[in-house]
Amino acid sequence: MMPEAAPPVMELHKVCMAFAKPSGQPLPVLADIDVMLHDGEILGLLGRSGSGKSTMLRIAGGLIKASSGDVLYRGKPLTGPAEGIAVVFQTFALYPWLTVIENVELGLDALRLPLDEVRRRALSAIDLIGLDGFQSAYPRELSGGMRQRVGFARAIVSDPVLLLMDEPFSALDVLTAETLRTDFLDLWGGHQLPTKAVLMVTHNIEEAVLMCDRILVLGANPGRIAAELPVPLPQPRNRLDAPFHSIVDEIYSILTSRMAEAIGVQSRIHGGLAQQLPDVSINRIGGFIETLASPSYGGHADMAKIAPPLALEINDLFPIAAALHILEFAELEDGAIKLTAAGRVFAQSGTEERKRLFREHLLRFVPLAAHIRRVLDEREEHRAQRARFDYELQDHLHRTEADKTLRAVIGWGRYAELFAYDDRRRMFSLDHIAQ
Repeated sequence: MMPEAAPPVMELHKVCMAFAKPSGQPLPVLADIDVMLHDGEILGLLGRSGSGKSTMLRIAGGLIKASSGDVLYRGKPLTGPAEGIAVVFQTFALYPWLTVIENVELGLDALRLPLDEVRRRALSAIDLIGLDGFQSAYPRELSGGMRQRVGFARAIVSDPVLLLMDEPFSALDVLTAETLRTDFLDLWGGHQLPTKAVLMVTHNIEEAVLMCDRILVLGANPGRIAAELPVPLPQPRNRLDAPFHSIVDEIYSILTSRMAEAIGVQSRIHGGLAQQLPDVSINRIGGFIETLASPSYGGHADMAKIAPPLALEINDLFPIAAALHILEFAELEDGAIKLTAAGRVFAQSGTEERKRLFREHLLRFVPLAAHIRRVLDEREEHRAQRARFDYELQDHLHRTEADKTLRAVIGWGRYAELFAYDDRRRMFSLDHIAQ
């Protein structure tokens, strides 16, 4: 008789998550998520900000409860934080008044082990993660990379079956992050970790292809699985290899297409007033247009090709690209970005001509900006509280995204001299603005 196959380490079936709007109506964040995480696998969750990656990770860890759907850990329903699941957070999350070994020992607090066993396991985890000799050091004495190693040691000290990692390398400089990734993969590949499976959130496309066996690409508003990509490359992987670049290019193409689709959908909701705007400064918009218009690119570039020279990850690159697409200074298609005729004119213009052109596009293609100006024009005192527009946006966007959208339109509107904004009084006005 054949032995019964072990269940997947983690399963999510038809998982949905929604938060409440101020009106009490649900605002979907995740929709119809189906995921299976198998023994021996590193599974990556990749997507832009707002796609629900971290929310999904917290649901998988039992830290928050999904609005609907089933979450199974080793074949059994997950009803909250469970033994055998550990988390490595984006920030170091260490107690500054505790030493390295005391911070690591906290990872065993819930197991109520004898003190000598706690100390033995903590020392073993510290040695494994490369911090031997720093047991008595305080976090303030350690570099960022060493502090994150403490976070890893605290996570693995409990011998977790499932390790959840929420952008664990994003707070580190490039070289430190590369070293820590390599060390982790060496431990994983050498079967030196007790962990059976890893679920990792990242916004770094190359990091996902470098580390993961399979990648789930998430779309946004609400978060859905847009694509599932296996990464059939042997470890260690070389970023310069053609197959590596092929997978990276495919992911950029998927994300670009999804972003263009989402912008199109949002432009039709509530007459475009609920369009989510990326909080990107005018300097970044102008600098990117100038770069794209330079002889090196000639107004057209693959997103995967322009990102590395500018040291931009998707959380930096895609908001800029989205802003250009919304303002119709550029077009997104098949993983590439191309300046429109207006974008080329902007690149070649002086300061005042750029402002005039930006103002025209802001009024024409950003309904929220035109709406704010219209309200100010219609009022005798030409003033309006920010809360008036904030509440309107929160009927369609999560409060965090509504806040980002207002910050973006304030910056763009100030630059275009469309309206003024007093942050102290949280007031829009036409003070000192030519009418």
